Parts: sequence; C-alpha cells; structure tokens
Amino acid sequence: MLEPLLGSTNAERVLIFILVRKEGYIREIARFFGCDPDSIQKQLAKLEAGGVLVSNPAGRTRLYSFNPRYPFLKELKALLEKALTFYTQEEQGQLLMNRRRPRRSGKPL
Repeated sequence: MLEPLLGSTNAERVLIFILVRKEGYIREIARFFGCDPDSIQKQLAKLEAGGVLVSNPAGRTRLYSFNPRYPFLKELKALLEKALTFYTQEEQGQLLMNRRRPRRSGKPL
C-alpha cells in the first residue's frame, strides 16, 4: 500500500512490523513475511542510515526500533497506523500476536 511512497514493499513491511511490535530483528521480520532476509537487511540498513531506525546489539542479534529523535516520527507512525487499518483482520491479528517463547506444556488454552 505504501510502496510508491517508500520505494519497496519490504520497507513497508519492516516499518509496519516495528510499529506493531516496537522492535524486531532481521530473521524474525523475514520469517514473519516469508521473504529473503537479505532484502530485509538491506531495507533495515537503508532506514538506519536515514535516521528512521536505530539498532542495539542484544547478544549476537541486532534489534531495530524507531529512532525517537527522528523529526517526522509522529507523522510517520500516524501514516503507518492508517495503512495498518487497510490490512485484513487476519494479518493484523498475526502482527499483534507477539509470542517469543513456547507455551508451557499442559497449560490450558
């Protein structure tokens, strides 16, 4: 949806993912959208070089999040939130479900 503005589908995917989940790493984003990690890595590098995102090391993983000092952050988030409303309910649900560790065995659903 924002591809004409951002230049690529993967840039939109990265920004939407980080908007909803607050942070993310390359393989997590690529696995979620079923695309090549290399293309996600290129978009993350481009957005970080532009000052939109910042990265922090967490062990051997680099976590990316929005740069709080980016001058147009409020406007960018508003645009992304509007774009998110055009995603299907199923896609929105998958994005919002942020489970990072397995469920305890025997725990009721």
